[in-house]
Amino acid sequence: MQTIHTPNAPAAIGPYSQAKVVGNLVFTSGQIAIDPVVQKITAATIEGQTEQIMKNLTAILEAAGTSMDKVVKTTCFLAEIADFAAFNAVYAKYFPGKPARSCFAVKDLPAGALAEVEVIAEL
Repeated sequence: MQTIHTPNAPAAIGPYSQAKVVGNLVFTSGQIAIDPVVQKITAATIEGQTEQIMKNLTAILEAAGTSMDKVVKTTCFLAEIADFAAFNAVYAKYFPGKPARSCFAVKDLPAGALAEVEVIAEL
């Protein structure tokens, strides 16, 4: 098992890694819209936060030696289900291959985030 860390994505804010590689799969931790340069959420809208989340995931997957087009499964968490359509509009730009997905509205997310996404990708 290999641990993935890149400075191009936010450092973990808890006792976890950005991602793990097991066999030919990469499992990312959930990513919220923390800008890795300033280590805080800078976007106020669901669209802006989703863009940052996707940039963070892209950086982690690239550090692991894969890419967003190799994602086979995503799990998405939204602070407000009313943001579903706006979230999907940004999400769809990053996943034209339409990986399998689960999407939930949850009570709260870390750091007041509006969304969180984790992925499983093939190497």
